[in-house]
Formats: sequence, C-alpha cells, structure tokens
Amino acid sequence: MAIAALLLSGCINQPSGELLTGAVVNVPVSEIAGNHAIFIASTREHASDEKQVFDRGRSATLNFARVNVTVPKVHQTGQIELRKSRKDADPTKYFTATDAVGYQTQPEFSKALSADIAARGGRAMLFVHGYNTSFDAGVYRATQIAHDSGYTGTPVLFSWASGGSTTDYVYDKESAAAARDQLEVTLRMLAQSGARRIDIVAHSMGTWVTMEALRQLALTGDRDLGGKLGDVVLASPDIDVDVFKAQMRRYGKPTKPFFLMMSGDDRALKLSGIIAGSKPRLGDYKNAADLAEYGVIVVDLSNAKSGDAFNHTKFADNPEMVKLLGQRLRADDGFASDRDVTDRIKMLGGGLM
Repeated sequence: MAIAALLLSGCINQPSGELLTGAVVNVPVSEIAGNHAIFIASTREHASDEKQVFDRGRSATLNFARVNVTVPKVHQTGQIELRKSRKDADPTKYFTATDAVGYQTQPEFSKALSADIAARGGRAMLFVHGYNTSFDAGVYRATQIAHDSGYTGTPVLFSWASGGSTTDYVYDKESAAAARDQLEVTLRMLAQSGARRIDIVAHSMGTWVTMEALRQLALTGDRDLGGKLGDVVLASPDIDVDVFKAQMRRYGKPTKPFFLMMSGDDRALKLSGIIAGSKPRLGDYKNAADLAEYGVIVVDLSNAKSGDAFNHTKFADNPEMVKLLGQRLRADDGFASDRDVTDRIKMLGGGLM
C-alpha cells in the first residue's frame, strides 16, 4: 500500500508550499495575461506561516479568504507555470499570488462574494480539488481553470484539508468525509449570494466530497439549490462505482445531466483501485455506458493527451479540453441550447490523439 501511495504523486505538481512570497517583481501590465480574484471557503486551519495562508490541518469550522493571482503573458494553455523554490516572484514568468485577504465571519465573506458575483453577471464556478493537493496548489489550479476556460463569472475554491503528501491517502479520505457538511454550507451560501447559476467542477477525490454534499442537499429537498445549480463536472472521479450509483439513486436523475470525464489510462486511479481492494474507480470504469440511466453524460478522454504523466488531470491540462469545458460552462442555461458544445466535448474525448 505504501508503494502504491507513493506512485500516486502524479495527482498534481506541487508548488513550494508558500503562496505569498512577500516581494514581487514590479512588471508592466502588458506582460500580464490575467488577474484573477479567487474566493475561498476552506476546512483547513490557518497556517502559522502567513505566507501559506492555510495549511494541512483540519478546522472544525469554515474559514474564508480571497487571493489575487496573476497569470503571465508567456502562459501556455493547460499549464501552470510555477516558480521554483528561492526564485523571485516574477509575474512575467510565473503564476503569482499578489495578495490575500482573510474574512473573519461568513457574513463578511458573503458580502464580498455577492458583490463580485453581481459585477460578473450572476455566475459562479465552484472548484473542488482532489487528493494530494496543498492549499497553494488548489489556488493555482482554480486560477488556471478559470483563465484557460475563459470563465467570466466568479471563481470559488472549496479547499478541504488534504495533507498535500503522497503518503496521506487515508488522511485525505477522512478529511474529505469531514468536509461534506461544510461543502453543503458553501453551496447554500453561493445560492444565497445572488448567483443565478452555480457550476461545479470537481476533481479526483473532490468528486466524492461533491457527490456527498449533493446527496445531502437532495435529502433536504433542495437538490438543485432552488434551480440555480448549473453544470456539474466530475473529472477523473476517485469514487467506488457502486458508491456513486448509490449516491445517484438517492440524488435522483438530475434535471441537467452531470458530466463524468474518465480515462482508461488514468494511472492514479488504477493505483487508487488497488488500495481500495482491486475495485474499479469511477474515473476508469470500463462499463460506463450503464451510467446513462442515472442522468450522466460520460466523456471518455482515453485518447486525449495529458500534461500529467499519470493522465489524471486531462480535463484541465489538455488545451483543447479546457477550452471546450469553458465553452460548455459559458453556454446558455438551457441544456438543449448548448448541445453543440456537448457534442464537441464528446468528439474530443473520442478522437483527439
């Protein structure tokens, strides 16, 4: 099991651990491709080192922040250009967190969030990261998805207390379980923030947290957040297939089909399956056609290239895929009206070499 856990290091390329560097090189605005405000709800503890903002420890309550991140003009779609340890924070070369603002209370955070959502047309996208993801890695991935997809709404990161280490698989599973209620709280908060549509993009183990929160919403009779729930994208889901089917039976067939992005060559999920007693994970489920009856559109990315050696982050690091994902998220609220985008995503999954 320890060997398998070590091999799972491909889940994400980890940055240095420090989100804020203090001194940032002063550069011309013309060298910056984008400046993104990432709103954050987290079940992580505040870090003792202020440069990290939040650490791997679990908090019993939600904590809130906003981080501003710049994207360099030299950025390549699908990549996250990260500075190496001891390198200057140069926004012309790297993703750079320029500042972070903490919020002491949920009402204070909600007020700032509502203002941003209103200014951006009433849309919000919630990103839920996966296993082996440090806080700064989650912030950078949320920024990259928002930037490369061309998403014009408000990007929100739900950062649960992943240990950010390859040997923390069990710790992460338990942290994910502990975060379910707070993700439900976050979704309700977004629904009350003035957003007319809330999209969810969840990755890896974060898809399990997401499905549990949606299941809990269904149990209360509010499964689609009063009609505000938009697209639900489950990328490389690290969920037992039988567990997912049980979750969907309890949730019910969604009004708008969920997207499941899987890949038969996902090495991280194959190793996760070994840890789980040689049971298939949803993200590399070979008989996925039977999921259609649950209201799930399966997109097979097995033939798509990945920037990750473990083929675990194709939804974000494949340039064409992340662009099509953005087109899907920007489409009209009605499912039928954006069928062409859906079809192009499915074609990409089946045909891109």
